[in-house]
Amino acid sequence: MHHKRIMLMYISEVSGHRSAAEAVGKALKILRPDIEITGINGFNYTNPITEKIINRIYMGVIKSAPQLWEYLYDNPSVIKRLERIKKNIHKFNSPKLKKLFDKFKPDAVLCTQAFPCGMVADYKKNFGVKFPLVAVLTDFAPHSFWVYESIDYYITPSDNVSQRLIKKGVPAEKIRSFGIPFDPKFNELLDKARLFYKFKLDSEVMTLLIMGGGQGLGPIKKIIKSLERIPFPVQEIVACGTNKKLYDSLKSKIKKCRQRILLFGYVNNIHELMSVSSVVISKPGGVTTAEALAKRMPMVIVKPIPGQEANNSDYLTEKGAAIRIDDPRDIHFVIEELARSPDRLNRLLHAAEKISKPNASFDIAKLLIEITHA
Repeated sequence: MHHKRIMLMYISEVSGHRSAAEAVGKALKILRPDIEITGINGFNYTNPITEKIINRIYMGVIKSAPQLWEYLYDNPSVIKRLERIKKNIHKFNSPKLKKLFDKFKPDAVLCTQAFPCGMVADYKKNFGVKFPLVAVLTDFAPHSFWVYESIDYYITPSDNVSQRLIKKGVPAEKIRSFGIPFDPKFNELLDKARLFYKFKLDSEVMTLLIMGGGQGLGPIKKIIKSLERIPFPVQEIVACGTNKKLYDSLKSKIKKCRQRILLFGYVNNIHELMSVSSVVISKPGGVTTAEALAKRMPMVIVKPIPGQEANNSDYLTEKGAAIRIDDPRDIHFVIEELARSPDRLNRLLHAAEKISKPNASFDIAKLLIEITHA
């Protein structure tokens, strides 16, 4: 009997999509070490050159013209126009996918991003192949690029997203609201006293974790500048991700800051940094959000990008688990208020706990085991 093979597809190397796929992989390995897992950057594999170009365009649009992204995002007329382009890309990619699937012979494929998911869905339809295809939505906004009849299961972050998929024509029996998968280590209870000691932080002082996702985006410098105006001490942990320019520029700047600042580049211990912090100030990427909710961390969201981030923010603020502000220069008001009113902080914390889905990775892993009869 051959070991079951599961393929996990995402796009771009440093991204929430990738960490979501890897989180499911980790949960699978814990539950069933005998399952073979292959992680594939779906886009890089089929179009390594276009991946670079598209990533650059996406980053460029987001940085310079977020309104354009909002217009493009889930816009029916844009989707119609893209249909043709998409069909051509899929057709062009089909032979490469065939080679990939012939080589790996997966018993199931899971995709954490709409583009490779659509590619595989079309491939399944055109070649009449039967392996189960699982789509994992890592944002609170289900756009039309996810909707294909050859997708067998949809994993959504919340019931609200499930309802919206049903409105888009996805049969309810294909949908599971398991949540956004994140690394199981975020569920471990850590020894906070040991961590405060490790990072040389004062456990009596409010600690803020400031992040901009894996790529270190967002108005991080303005946030730090605003926090300088708080009349009492706070401690800041700043995680710059892969943004070397930000890291270098902050390194010289923070020496002049009154507040205590710990500066990090790309780290693998966000779960530890979250454990010592009272509030996370961050972009509301889907995976970051899921991690923060699991850690029962109130979020302060600064100027979310239109499209998925704005949708994620709306969900979190509606549920009372986050505060959104549009001008980073005002952040000190919010933090002062939270520091002075533990009640408000507690309300945010309980709201986060209410909507968190700590078992997402394992629930998805169990579904994969069940559908592959592993």
